[in-house]
Amino acid sequence: MRGAAVVQVAIPAVFMRGGTSKGLLLHARDLPLDRDEWTTLLCGAMGSPDPYGRQLDGMGGGVSSLSKVCVIGEPTRPDADLDYTFVQVMIAEGRLDFRTNCGNMSAAVGPFAVDEGLVSADGERCVVRIHNTNTGKIIRSTFGVDVESGRARYDGDFLIPGVATRGAPVHLDFLDPGGASTGRLLPTGVSQDTIDVATRGPVTVSLIDAANAAVFVHASSVGLSGVELPAQLEEDRGSLALLEGLRRQASVRMGLAGDLAGAARITGVPFVCLVTEATESITLSGELIPATNADLVIRVISHTQPHRAMPLTIALCTAVAARISGSVVADALSHAAASPPTGPLRLATPSGVLTVDATVTERDDTWVATSGSFVRTARRLFDGRVWSHR
Repeated sequence: MRGAAVVQVAIPAVFMRGGTSKGLLLHARDLPLDRDEWTTLLCGAMGSPDPYGRQLDGMGGGVSSLSKVCVIGEPTRPDADLDYTFVQVMIAEGRLDFRTNCGNMSAAVGPFAVDEGLVSADGERCVVRIHNTNTGKIIRSTFGVDVESGRARYDGDFLIPGVATRGAPVHLDFLDPGGASTGRLLPTGVSQDTIDVATRGPVTVSLIDAANAAVFVHASSVGLSGVELPAQLEEDRGSLALLEGLRRQASVRMGLAGDLAGAARITGVPFVCLVTEATESITLSGELIPATNADLVIRVISHTQPHRAMPLTIALCTAVAARISGSVVADALSHAAASPPTGPLRLATPSGVLTVDATVTERDDTWVATSGSFVRTARRLFDGRVWSHR
């Protein structure tokens, strides 16, 4: 018996790199109004579900940072120039996740908007106010424009860790990033919590929600050195299982899931961050990062996979956590230096050193994150139509 015929459909699309991620950028006008109808279209375009984990039948690359879609539309807020909905396309499942934002792909949104004529540039610099619908937050994107063509500039000398080529800088300012996932910068009201982890017992963690929710734990608390590369972590199934158990419990503590079964289904948040005092580490390219070149070493688990670089939203969350007294991150910095850094934070990741800054204040015994900022590059890779099915 033959299966049902697959009907191919074409969707206008642009494929872009944003920071250390790649994905499809689509106009909201080219998608159905009903989001339930997006699942088949976007999973088909990216090649999901794929039990082999490679997404060979679509545009995805088999890892979470290469299985992304950004949907751009008219603004629904008066303080924004456009709406941006981030869609994480699950790899092995035919499912979409709308719970998080992607900081790296946010770098592509402003240039896309200018190139597509959604916003106009006046002069050599353009500022686009982006409303991220996933978190309800505003991102201010500032980048260069070619005056003659009126299009975004992609050529430049700025280099970011994890990307081999130089490009034009895109400055991103995340405004009021606290509580993006849960509604509170400190979802449990404290800078440190204790979670019982199978085979390890009580583990000290910090549950922080800035730009995206994250659980921070010192690598040594879960039996790791903190300088492991992604491939080493992937092979360490015991540690990954332990960290997944920690993540699920943190999800319930933060109010993201009602119980552990619900937390198992929500893989996007919280991210798990392994932090270690500044120490010598090696990048994926074999480059040595001396301890003096970083303030902290960090490894991130994203959608149950070790991240090859670092999600930008989580870099921002880390910088915020570093400013909160008593957090696991602040304590790691204090142990490494007589006076922890007050300026931009240098994070040693598997792809190199990433610099991020955050402004955090304490008001009436409450921590408030005012903003977080960093610089990325982006590049338009192709435009035309992506084929999917319905």
